[in-house]
Amino acid sequence: MKIAITGGSGSVEVSDATFGVTFNEPLIHQVVTAYRAGGRAGTKKQKSRSDARGGGAKPWRQKGTGRARAGTIRSPIWVGGGRAFAARPRDYSQKVNRKMYRAAMRSLFSELVRQDRLVVVDSISIEQPKTKELAAKLAELKLDHVLILMDSYDTNVCLAARNLPWVDVLDLREMNPVSLIRYDKVLATKAAVQALEGQLS
Repeated sequence: MKIAITGGSGSVEVSDATFGVTFNEPLIHQVVTAYRAGGRAGTKKQKSRSDARGGGAKPWRQKGTGRARAGTIRSPIWVGGGRAFAARPRDYSQKVNRKMYRAAMRSLFSELVRQDRLVVVDSISIEQPKTKELAAKLAELKLDHVLILMDSYDTNVCLAARNLPWVDVLDLREMNPVSLIRYDKVLATKAAVQALEGQLS
């Protein structure tokens, strides 16, 4: 069964198997969490007592001094000592199956269609990489907080959008669930929507 997506200067018919599925919030949450976790550097590192320089000799003998036992001056309770439970570099990435990712993206786009947040146009192009030109086009469509989704990279549009707050431009290779959720509207070209249907089906 086909459904029609309109809302801009264009219109496209797509399959409801891709753009008409139910909203699966737990799956979307899992995919978004995994995407954000994959962006974490995980390079934090602290020195433990074995990493801190020095402390090889026992500060004083075990018994007879009246002081507490001490085996190294690099103990975590000493000034200049190593850190207890020191942080180590780690990998925060989470595994998400391709089938799960595609199902989450279908659910996201279906919800965008239901909420009238997906706007389709025949094409998005400007003659020069001027912010004023792109802002005028978005003003015609009454869009300000928007993600522009294109089927291929357009240098002029990308350069023009850099100075516009809350406007971002992505092609299909850069598309991600976090960006789809972040913006009020998603402005997509007709070719991009058709390509999406092929990718997510």
